[in-house]
Parts: sequence; structure tokens; C-alpha cells
Amino acid sequence: MRKNYPLRIDAEVLDSVRRWADDDLRSLNGQIEYLLRDALRRVGRLNRDLQEVPEVTDEDAADGKSE
Repeated sequence: MRKNYPLRIDAEVLDSVRRWADDDLRSLNGQIEYLLRDALRRVGRLNRDLQEVPEVTDEDAADGKSE
């Protein structure tokens, strides 16, 4: 299940993450979720069912959904 969440973020941080997403061929939303999941996994705060980081396709990004 996906939920929408408004995010306030520093413009420079957002631009850096957007460039990183472009380099990794991900949407900005997909990159943010990837980074959050990776950080949660590293500190052991992610459910075992969610350990795998799903890839977000361009089509999913346009719909606001993931695989």
C-alpha cells in the first residue's frame, strides 16, 4: 500500500537527490524511497518482508505507484 506524504526539503538537497536519481535512472520519488529503505535496512528497522528495495519504473512513477 502506498501513501502520499508532503515533504518539505531544502532545495539544494532536493536538487542533489534529483541528480543522483537521474544518474541511477530512477524517478525522484523512487530514489527517495530507495534511500530511506536502504537506511532503515542498515540500522535494522525495516521489516524482513520489506528488505528488498523495489525498483520504480517510469510508468509507476507517473502513476505514483511501485511494483
